[in-house]
Amino acid sequence: MNKEERHLQILNQLELQEKIWVADLAEGLDVTPETIRRDLAELEVNEQLTRIHGGAVPFIQTQKEMVFEKKMSIHIGEKKQIARRAAALIQHGETIAIDVGTTTVHIADMLDNVQGLTIVTNSLSAASRFNLAIEEQRITGQVIMLPGITNPYQASVKGAYTVEFLKRFSFNRAFISCGGVTNSSIYDFDMDESLVSEAMIHCSQESILLTDASKLDKKSLFEIGPLSNISKVICDEAKPSHWYGNGYEWMQSNEVGIG
Repeated sequence: MNKEERHLQILNQLELQEKIWVADLAEGLDVTPETIRRDLAELEVNEQLTRIHGGAVPFIQTQKEMVFEKKMSIHIGEKKQIARRAAALIQHGETIAIDVGTTTVHIADMLDNVQGLTIVTNSLSAASRFNLAIEEQRITGQVIMLPGITNPYQASVKGAYTVEFLKRFSFNRAFISCGGVTNSSIYDFDMDESLVSEAMIHCSQESILLTDASKLDKKSLFEIGPLSNISKVICDEAKPSHWYGNGYEWMQSNEVGIG
């Protein structure tokens, strides 16, 4: 049996069993375990399976976060609509938290005639846009940029000191982004940024999740926390019919009422 025939046998076996083992394959194909390991490594490179200790499972796509500027161009209409709905919730004199996201970053652009805001953020892009809103006299107030280590790929600040500094604040509202959200949990791609978002939620009277529909029923690498910690979800589509209530309000960005 040549290599191509072995690969076909391995993939057929994987389709039947959904988990295969090096020892069993070596015995069944009458080759050495080292040969099977090389076969599995090659099949993994070709994205036909994913190796695990002692064997393999069907291919698992590794999720990687796109750089910030590239993400900004995706679903931009939906994101701006969601941000406009979020901005309408902000009242005079509030202290708000804004995390890193390509939807939350648009909130500043949607504000007009709001007085006495204090904005706390770990997003370099959001800080810049809120500063512009102050300069253009669409809002009055101050922007507090959280300390920490910069992440140039996401235009963000993160780290243990960022989280520790956040604990000094009490927010009226936190506006939170995500890499994915399920009926039970909120997810992000970056561990340190997920900890910043989690801290913002815990320091806020009201936490508002901003997500476009492409992130529904998706998981990314790190869990920010349970969806039950969120007060409102703002999305461009209705809540999925198979999601049961968790005590939050679902606000569809293109509707006046709350879904």
